Amino acid sequence: MLAASLLVARHGRIVLNRGFGRISPAADSKPAAPNTVYLLASITKPVAACALMLLVERGLVSLDDAVSVYLPEFDAADRRAARVRDLLTHTSGLPDMLPENTALRRAHAPLSEFTRLALKTPLLYPPRTAFQYQSMGLLLAGEIVERITKQRLRDFLARELFTPLGMTSSALGLGPFRIEDTAWCQTGPGNAADLASFGPNSPYWRDMGHPWGGMHSTTHDLALLLQTFLNGGALGPTRVFSPATVAAMTRDHNTAIAKPWGLGWGLASSPVWCYFGELVSPRTFGHSGATGTVAWADPDTGLLCVILTTRPSGDDNGGLLRRVSNAVAAAVATAGAKP
Repeated sequence: MLAASLLVARHGRIVLNRGFGRISPAADSKPAAPNTVYLLASITKPVAACALMLLVERGLVSLDDAVSVYLPEFDAADRRAARVRDLLTHTSGLPDMLPENTALRRAHAPLSEFTRLALKTPLLYPPRTAFQYQSMGLLLAGEIVERITKQRLRDFLARELFTPLGMTSSALGLGPFRIEDTAWCQTGPGNAADLASFGPNSPYWRDMGHPWGGMHSTTHDLALLLQTFLNGGALGPTRVFSPATVAAMTRDHNTAIAKPWGLGWGLASSPVWCYFGELVSPRTFGHSGATGTVAWADPDTGLLCVILTTRPSGDDNGGLLRRVSNAVAAAVATAGAKP
């Protein structure tokens, strides 16, 4: 592993924030710092869901409306039953990635082309009859935000979420960052030309702004977002979400199929991408990312933890992230219920 940054906070107070290793394989690479910027991968998904939920709060979207109310092209017979909430709970029937995913990336297709094909791609199952982790669901959720606000999702998030919360080192896409100043994503075996052209360190992939995995951020900025949720939607005097929204996003919406998931956020009992370890409480929420990242918060202990690394979580099925999370949760239990 090249680099890692770790932040632990409890009851709103940071108790550990450190960087380890170096941010790239270059001989003159800078050391990883507490505020190193990483590509988050799928932690982007609940952040994109936050954008959609802001529109729900404002009465501009209903979670129980058909997706086709907002995206009329999503109108084939097999998808008319899909609701907006299904895009956030991985139950719409959409695939994780399009069959054309590699070809699109190789051609440097714009995000709009992914959206065009996602609106037409066959569903894997009727909505709400099964669970299939799906990046394309969050893509369409982001498309709803863009059509209603007439803004790019990256701009809406910057204005309505990142700026109010003081997340000054966060962007969907590259934003103000240079790739060489961010943590390098480690990659396994693969075609060298493809990796250079559209891999996780390519300018194309880093700046696409895809709502399923294209956000850059730091441990501190993610901690601000998690703390906002632990506080019921506010950070200091700044309220971004209502308590009702926080409660909705962090409770299970898939009870009928026994595949727990919130609205964007994964839960401690969720079947995938929740490498929170085994010692957190059942009410813990958060998300992991394929680039080697995890962010979670436990309402029962007031604890939050953000671990950003450059080692792909698929290398060990999230083992490193789970072990560090266990150590964090166990340290709090040892310290007692109050700081």
